[in-house]
Amino acid sequence: MTRITINLPDKYSFSVDIPVRISDINPGGHLSWDAMFNILDEAHVRFWNSLDLSEIEGKGISRIMVDAGINYKRQAYHGQTLRVEIGVAELTGRSFDLVYKVTDADNGDEIARAKTGFLCFDYRRQKVVPVPEELKARLK
Repeated sequence: MTRITINLPDKYSFSVDIPVRISDINPGGHLSWDAMFNILDEAHVRFWNSLDLSEIEGKGISRIMVDAGINYKRQAYHGQTLRVEIGVAELTGRSFDLVYKVTDADNGDEIARAKTGFLCFDYRRQKVVPVPEELKARLK
């Protein structure tokens, strides 16, 4: 089986610490796969808020997630605090990726790495559009 490969960027433009809650734990006693997606989603919302960008920009342009992947490196447990660092990769005319490095906030051990791919979408015209110049500038 071919594994997803996620290369980490040279730099990260955002970092946030998120605790692992008891509701994030699966019957095996560690962080569940779906809870990791929720943690990444929380980090990604905070990333956009740090840039003062809402989900839907002016003129009805939005960023829509078109793919997502996670590589797990080790387990995480209730009571741990995860540090999620986010960097931008593959910024093109119509798309970009956010790459996430998830570590134990206390000791730096890598827990996971993830990637989400985005397109810009015009809801009024119902079509993919180029990444707005203002967004490109903020992501760089």
